[in-house]
Amino acid sequence: MFDLGILYPAVLNGLTTGAVYALVALGLTLIYGVLHIINFAHGAALMLALYAVYLLHQRLGWDPYAVLPLVVAGMFALGYALQRGIINRASHGKDENILLVTLGLAIVMENLALLVFKSDTRTIDTAYTLSTVSLPGPFGAEAMIALPKLMAFGGALATAGALLLLMRGTDLGRAIRAVAKEKQGARLMGIDVEHVYAVSYGIGLACLGAAACFLLPAYYVNPQVGSGFVLVAFTIVVLGGMGSFGGALLGGLLIGVVESLGGLWFGDSLGQVGIYLIFIAVLLVRPQGLFGERA
Repeated sequence: MFDLGILYPAVLNGLTTGAVYALVALGLTLIYGVLHIINFAHGAALMLALYAVYLLHQRLGWDPYAVLPLVVAGMFALGYALQRGIINRASHGKDENILLVTLGLAIVMENLALLVFKSDTRTIDTAYTLSTVSLPGPFGAEAMIALPKLMAFGGALATAGALLLLMRGTDLGRAIRAVAKEKQGARLMGIDVEHVYAVSYGIGLACLGAAACFLLPAYYVNPQVGSGFVLVAFTIVVLGGMGSFGGALLGGLLIGVVESLGGLWFGDSLGQVGIYLIFIAVLLVRPQGLFGERA
């Protein structure tokens, strides 16, 4: 229906968006894979990270990419404190309590943001916000991609790669995987399970800190901004397979492309229809997800 000159830029734009989706979904996947809960506060935590980047830029003039280590560390500390100080204490060992606690945290975060920042949508301006990069494609096709989107693509993939290396090549990663597989056995081996839970939740929120730094140069922030991202992230987690890091990464890229092509065919307002059609189809045909294992 469309020629390559239209499809090629749409696919590239979808991949750049999908990489950030994947980064958000990786944090959600890690939290589910270790704590075995759905974190309803994930979107609200992303919103807080976006506001942190916004304030650091507006008040101190710091570049969004330069504050990456600071925001990632801050979100990790927030996640660790929330899990160790509130979620773990309020759950009393019951998963349904954790769901309600994370939902309550999301409501508190969003309403605090409304109180402090009102409902205004805020953006930032940088020297490269409107810059574009020309990327040649097959058969003479060419795509003009916004530089912040290209930076987000590379940064999100690099962060995802660092997370995978952490999980597979360090003692902390092995401890996290041991607790995710069998927490009682891990406890008998001397692993501090409660500490691993808090670290995992902190890493999940640290992924959101990185995503916020990559997003804001080309995106916006308001108190409700996290809702749209977390719905897509939940879809990616289920699509890729609950607890699968590779599935979350590939699922995020796939969803980004589907959303971009859906917007091309159906218009921006219906661009996400294709996401949920694929989601329903996967649940019908392969309910464990593309890369998940049968229970």
